[in-house]
Amino acid sequence: MGPDEMDALLRSMLDDHRLSRSERRALRDLVDERGLDDQRLGVFRAKAFDLAREQLGDEQTFVVDWLENAIKALLPRAQAEPEPRFEARFSPGLQCLRAIIGEFENARSSADICVFTITDDRIVEAMVAAHRRGVALRVISDDDKSLDIGSDVERLSRKGIDVRMDDTPNHMHHKFAVFDNKRVLTGSYNWTRSAADRNHENIVISDDADLVLAFGKTFERLWAGFA
Repeated sequence: MGPDEMDALLRSMLDDHRLSRSERRALRDLVDERGLDDQRLGVFRAKAFDLAREQLGDEQTFVVDWLENAIKALLPRAQAEPEPRFEARFSPGLQCLRAIIGEFENARSSADICVFTITDDRIVEAMVAAHRRGVALRVISDDDKSLDIGSDVERLSRKGIDVRMDDTPNHMHHKFAVFDNKRVLTGSYNWTRSAADRNHENIVISDDADLVLAFGKTFERLWAGFA
């Protein structure tokens, strides 16, 4: 179950502003049936709190913030969410390149990519390999940069990967990717050879549930807007 499905399910349960016994049972059964891990459960818990905030005025959302943090702090240590992981990589050099390729190699179900320009064949090969392995890839890129010599965006599309362009007067200048709805990779690093060989760039990789959710929401908004 992805974030969109869980969002729709939780919204349907929120309609009457109460969580019935049968709805609680349905959520528990869903967790058991899908075998959701702690990371995915953390993402879905954060989604439930976000929906509660939507129901309140700006002056009241701090109460939900307090409640969410209090519940996290009061969970038994065995049940508490693990501390989020943050890793930084820098270029010039191969740190960033290897980290990006590694994320595609480790991806199991999905990769949502929102990157200004893609010209590094080494990354493209990792993307295509993930696609062939059954990982669902979606790519958003800048329409102007896709016309540059060396751009691999059209090549990705020919390989059967879903690609959308911004098609606006402005640049789609993001550089991030969300993997398996569990990890986000972002930073200044464009997916180009010059970024690895010459430029001073950075990426950060994290499994922080709040960050993953925020970048996932942004991707879905852009994906729908560039249809």
